[in-house]
Amino acid sequence: MSTKVCVKECELGRGLFALKRIRASEMILVLGGYVITVDQVRAMPEKQGNTVQIGSRHYIDVEPPGLYINHSCQPNTGVMNDTILVALRDISVDEELRFDYSTTMSEEDWTMECRCSAAQCRGLIEDFHLLSETLKQRYLARGIVQRFIVDEHYARIEAARFAKAQISGLSLRKVTRGQYPNAP
Repeated sequence: MSTKVCVKECELGRGLFALKRIRASEMILVLGGYVITVDQVRAMPEKQGNTVQIGSRHYIDVEPPGLYINHSCQPNTGVMNDTILVALRDISVDEELRFDYSTTMSEEDWTMECRCSAAQCRGLIEDFHLLSETLKQRYLARGIVQRFIVDEHYARIEAARFAKAQISGLSLRKVTRGQYPNAP
C-alpha cells in the first residue's frame, strides 16, 4: 500500500485521503487489479463494480487502496498512462483525493449521477467524448485521458474532417501522427 494515502470515511462512504502533503505532478499510486473484459464488468453486481477502463473492451478491476478513490468534476488527481494516479495540484494532508471518472470512460451506455458537490459539478458522470470541448482539451493537455480514448478522440476528429470534406467535394489525403512532429 502507498505510504501517501489512507482510506477514511467520507460523505460518499469511503474515500482515499492524503497522509502527507503531495506536490503537483507527483505520482501517488498505481491503480492495480486484474484485467477483465467488458462482458465481465457487465456481469458484476452494480455496487460491486469499481473498474477503470483501459481499452475499448478491457478494464482493471481496481483493488485497494485505489478502489476507494471517488469522482470529482473538479479533480485534484488524474490518471496518466492508464494506471498511474498523479496530483494535478498540491494536495494537503487529510485532503480527499478525487479524479474525474469521465477521463477513463468511453462506454456510451453507462452514466452515473454525480454527487461530488464541486462548484462546477456537471450532475452526471459520462463518457469523455460527451464532455465540453473546452474540458476535453484541458484534460488532453494535462495528459490525464486514457490512451485508447485519446486515439478515439483524434480518430473522431479525423472522421468528422473527412466527412466535412466529402460534403464540400474536397479531396483529403490521410495524415498519420508521425507526419507532424507537434501532433499529439
